[in-house]
Amino acid sequence: MRVYRVTAVAGFVCAVLLVVNSARRAGLVPENAFTHAIAPFAALTGLLAITGIYLLIRGSAGGLGLAGYVLNAAGLAGAFAIEYILHFVFPYLGGGTVSALLAGGTGRAFLVTSVVLVTGVLTFGAAAIRSGALPVAAVALYAVGMIPGSLRNLMPLPVYLGGLVLAAVGVAWMAVRLWSADDEPVTAVGTRPVRPGA
Repeated sequence: MRVYRVTAVAGFVCAVLLVVNSARRAGLVPENAFTHAIAPFAALTGLLAITGIYLLIRGSAGGLGLAGYVLNAAGLAGAFAIEYILHFVFPYLGGGTVSALLAGGTGRAFLVTSVVLVTGVLTFGAAAIRSGALPVAAVALYAVGMIPGSLRNLMPLPVYLGGLVLAAVGVAWMAVRLWSADDEPVTAVGTRPVRPGA
């Protein structure tokens, strides 16, 4: 299994986890140890997926693509850390302690992570669309969905959850493109020859 297919699988897993997380928050899936344990891995598998997407578009995405990838990756890494804290640290602290942390430096760090993620998603999305290597609608769904999906504490719950589902559709759609990319011949970094008769 080559790199695009590995990252495509990560994209499919990310999409499933985003939908499961949304369903759990909406009360459609039970809250239990398993659903909490898998929750943070949506961000981690998303990080792997956008790495594959960046490798696919890097030849035509230029500096904007690199900047978007770095910011998007940093935001997703931060989101993984936040989800880990929310599911595996905060439940074992008293409510007063959690409130104090969120009112101080921890809350500011969460906000900075959200801003970095939104900035990265929008920049990376613009570069991905400009590259022409991915379906525009897939990239748009990812970008539009991740805006409320990144701002969980600033959005009404239905908007936040709806954003995660839209992002999941976009990620899955881009993962389909990643999966098929391994069937295309590559001549050099970022370049792909036209197939005979194409």
